[in-house]
Amino acid sequence: MKNFITRTLTGVIFVAILIGSIIFDQLTFIGLFSLLTIIATIEFYKMFEESDIIPQKYFGILLTLIVFLAISFLSMKLIPVYFLGLIMPLLFVAFVLELYRKKKNPIQNIAITLLPILYIGLSFGLLNIMVNFSPAYNYNILLGFFFLIWSFDSFAYLTGVLIGKHRMIERISPKKSWEGFIGGYTLSIGIAVIISVFFKELTVFEWIFMSVIISVVGTYGDLVESMFKRSIGIKDSGNVLPGHGGILDRFDAVFLASPFVVGYLVFIYKFARL
Repeated sequence: MKNFITRTLTGVIFVAILIGSIIFDQLTFIGLFSLLTIIATIEFYKMFEESDIIPQKYFGILLTLIVFLAISFLSMKLIPVYFLGLIMPLLFVAFVLELYRKKKNPIQNIAITLLPILYIGLSFGLLNIMVNFSPAYNYNILLGFFFLIWSFDSFAYLTGVLIGKHRMIERISPKKSWEGFIGGYTLSIGIAVIISVFFKELTVFEWIFMSVIISVVGTYGDLVESMFKRSIGIKDSGNVLPGHGGILDRFDAVFLASPFVVGYLVFIYKFARL
């Protein structure tokens, strides 16, 4: 009971801060997610502390933050597209630095150093594109994205606890069930219909299809993070959020869902509506 209260209180406070940052303005949202990017990257590297893999931690954190900020500011048209060309060489500096570290497993070290740039920096950065499909800052699509993820996660968890019997990939996630997936999938479609009444940026069918993408890809995002943790024998990525684990645990669905949803939105706005 105590853990449930802690989990609920933490969740409410965190959601309030997140929604507040989205509604206030984009720079506030970028500021919050800059902090979350740093924490998530630290958690990612910390997961490997007990293994023989030793990533270039500080360089990787810096690169991940730079990529997040570059995509964020690019979405706001504060920097030109060719600025990304200045960042690309930095990614290959990790290969050169590894020559001088004299650590075991150099290939794995480089791979784990660079992975958060894609997994965290790029995924978080793409969230900023969702608010810039309109001429002015419009947070409705981004809010809808998070509402759909939270509704799917919450109801999938509750359905799985109550009636979950058939496991999806038991060797990766012993508790994740098909019943939970179907429950979360069904609710998220209902939430999509409700969202479409208030947020007119997408039609009801476009919101529903987004909920389908989030349900499917978000589930894989959860499983991928479970795979990371199981491969190194840990339960949570961190403890920064009491009752929820770490930032990686809280945003596991977002990391995979954001690129797919942004691709879907680009298709709608740039091609389907011509």
